[in-house]
Amino acid sequence: MPTFSQDIRFTRSADGTRLAYAVHGEGFPLVRAAHWLTNIERDWQTPMWRPWFDALGARCRFHRYDSRGCGLSDREATGATLDVLVADLEAVVDAAKLERFALLGTSQGGAVSIAYAVRHPERVSHLVLLGAFARGPLRRNPTPEALESFHAELKMIEIGWGQDNPAYRQLFTNLLFPNATPEQAQSFNDLQRMSCSAPQAARIVASFSDIDASEYLPRVACPTLVLHTRGDMCAPFEEGLYMASSIPGARFVPLETVSHVPTPGEPSFDRVIEEIEALLPATHDGRAAVFPSLTRRERQILELIAQGLDNAQIAAHLDRSEKTVRNNITSIFDKLGVENRGQAIVLAREAGLVQEAHR
Repeated sequence: MPTFSQDIRFTRSADGTRLAYAVHGEGFPLVRAAHWLTNIERDWQTPMWRPWFDALGARCRFHRYDSRGCGLSDREATGATLDVLVADLEAVVDAAKLERFALLGTSQGGAVSIAYAVRHPERVSHLVLLGAFARGPLRRNPTPEALESFHAELKMIEIGWGQDNPAYRQLFTNLLFPNATPEQAQSFNDLQRMSCSAPQAARIVASFSDIDASEYLPRVACPTLVLHTRGDMCAPFEEGLYMASSIPGARFVPLETVSHVPTPGEPSFDRVIEEIEALLPATHDGRAAVFPSLTRRERQILELIAQGLDNAQIAAHLDRSEKTVRNNITSIFDKLGVENRGQAIVLAREAGLVQEAHR
């Protein structure tokens, strides 16, 4: 896997708040909407996040930024409503001069990504929701016990977040990443303290707990992939189902882990990377001029069609069901404007795709 360095840059949101963002990798642009507990300088060095950055950077031009109140962004910034957070994302992608890109939403970054994708459909090519939620905990009809637990959590953050004793922060690490190795857990404990102050942490938790982007879900128009772990203790599995069933045509992939997002080393980590790679457009990979409307997976299937493989052979080659392959082929034919395999093969051969596939 290639070794990357990151470029850290700064911009300002509509209200003047300083935002820090980082860029690395090569390929089609993928932007991660901000979530909390980040510091783009420090998380680059951690065993919890660096494998994610290396894997994604090998497949795309990856952009991420610190949310207001966190990391290298303005630590004193407040007012993190959905509209404000969407404005922050707008500022970052404008500063990065991105005209069209894929969008990755994790945790409350999911709500921000959903709203942005609806407000700017011409700019978002694909939407990936990983361990995301459209509705904060207070917007999911919480029980009295859940409300009591939430207020206790806020008080604990206010009292214990900044202490030298890591026990308070370890609680959040255990909730988010119960499968973490000792090294991963320690790095995330340290990162929490470096991400924001105790009062700011409490404000951030309170703000995203009341966030709600559910009204936007039926209006998402771009291809959407929802990846959610079955045992997520922070964004419940049901919330993933809710988003996937509310977004037209969304594809839902359950992940077999109890982590909020898979930790590096878990099988689900590789599954997420594979799914994202298959979804992203096959551009900027040295063959960008050939069928840029196809995703990587669709291009791969077209290559196999051009080699003469039938659906069953393609399914076996890609370890996918024949039904999935048939659906992919239908999408390929629609995008290429062809009616059958013969016409698709002619286009592929005229474009040199068969020759490329046999190199």
